[in-house]
Amino acid sequence: MAYESLKALGIEDVDSIEKYTLRTEADYDILKIYHHKRKGELFARSEKFKYPRQHKRVKVDGGTGDMEEFSEIAPSLRYVMEELDQIERFGSTHKDLKSKILKDLRHLEKVVTNKIAEIEADLEKLEHP
Repeated sequence: MAYESLKALGIEDVDSIEKYTLRTEADYDILKIYHHKRKGELFARSEKFKYPRQHKRVKVDGGTGDMEEFSEIAPSLRYVMEELDQIERFGSTHKDLKSKILKDLRHLEKVVTNKIAEIEADLEKLEHP
């Protein structure tokens, strides 16, 4: 695949992409692309791209002519995300999913254990004021 939108961002090595995140801050969408950590690197590399949100006015009610303004992601960002989703889909493996599930399970286990300890401490306080 050509991945023209990613190339336009200066990303030539699409195989190095591990994942991406997208968040909205004020009138901007912030795309962060994370790359696999290379041998000898202390931290994995990431790149951040800022896209202004596209504003539109749409007729809300045909009878009154009321208009409402809303914002959506820029078309160029949509194209980049489609390419990233293709890479992520092809790059994900059964092993990665199993690893993620185990990591989530261990985290949940810690959260539940800590919550139980907190509730037991509250019960102790009630029994011995």
